[in-house]
Amino acid sequence: MKKTLIVTVLLGVIMSSCAVIQTKVQPNQKTSSAIESSEQFKEGKFQNTKAMEPMSLGKFPGYIKRLLTEERVDIEPVKPVPVLAVTAQALAQLPSDSITLFRLGHSSFLLKAADEYWLIDPVFSDRASPFSFMGPKRFHQPPITIDALPNIKGVIISHNHYDHLDKDAVKQLVAKVDNFIVPLGIGHDLQNWGVPQNNITELDWWQSTKVGGLTLTSTPAQHFSGRGLTDGNKTLWSSWVMKTDTQSLFYSGDSGYFDGFKQIGEKYGPFDMTIIETGAYDKDWPDVHMTPEQSLQAHIDVKGAKMLPAHNGTFDLAFHPWYEPLERITALAQSAGVDLVTPIVGEPVDIGGADNRETWWRGLN
Repeated sequence: MKKTLIVTVLLGVIMSSCAVIQTKVQPNQKTSSAIESSEQFKEGKFQNTKAMEPMSLGKFPGYIKRLLTEERVDIEPVKPVPVLAVTAQALAQLPSDSITLFRLGHSSFLLKAADEYWLIDPVFSDRASPFSFMGPKRFHQPPITIDALPNIKGVIISHNHYDHLDKDAVKQLVAKVDNFIVPLGIGHDLQNWGVPQNNITELDWWQSTKVGGLTLTSTPAQHFSGRGLTDGNKTLWSSWVMKTDTQSLFYSGDSGYFDGFKQIGEKYGPFDMTIIETGAYDKDWPDVHMTPEQSLQAHIDVKGAKMLPAHNGTFDLAFHPWYEPLERITALAQSAGVDLVTPIVGEPVDIGGADNRETWWRGLN
């Protein structure tokens, strides 16, 4: 088990210093101009709103020491994770006048909004890794295959890390997807993977686009990006605001806690539901992932009604037990009187009237 985690952490550190496979980011002229004029782009890289300690290979010896000396428990479920199949019949019965979502695992979601289908950070591969033979492996399969998906109005991407941007999935989705809505700079990779340039919209923070009945706004997050040795922070990372005429949804993407959440709440809140990163936190990377306490505060800051904790339950990406984020956020939400939604993978969630509160992770170890 420790050998597996060493490989996992090595990949994480390598990817954090923008690591494994060399990717030359060469945006088109329009995107290049947008990047150069972005307030977030300084000295050749995108920056967070506040300075933070960079993650680097220099920290790897410390991680190895922790792996060899710290006792880890319950790094993955022993019993199968419950998964409800998302069928064509179930999709056909969804209402057209409200937003319904399905958690596909980790931070991947299928949405029906304004009578159109959307995907958020779709990861369908067995591993969140540049390699098919090593790296974090799924605890469960997605509740629907790419082939079985309906036609997709758009794919929304938060950033280009391997557990959020799945190259193989993108290549398979091209024929089914009309639009890819992404942060600045990610379009070049998508084009290399077969997505037509005309199907890609790249946004800076606070920029919006309307596609069909859904208005999407790229909003700040505190994180970083990179898929190769030379592309560290060459592409932007974002949280996302999604609004129909009657409902609103906030997705944090990956982020450390910062005052940007209050700005988002003041500008775009309140939200019927928030999808907030709650998992893969650690004392050695406090700036780029939130503890459950911080996740709850982020939900409050953006003025969310219901909260759905994501970024957990699918991959082993940190030192804590796999179920710890869900246990901690459940207790915190109860104490704070926050309406927490914890759907089984594949279970439909109506964001207006969601009552999905299964403690499905209990009893699996």
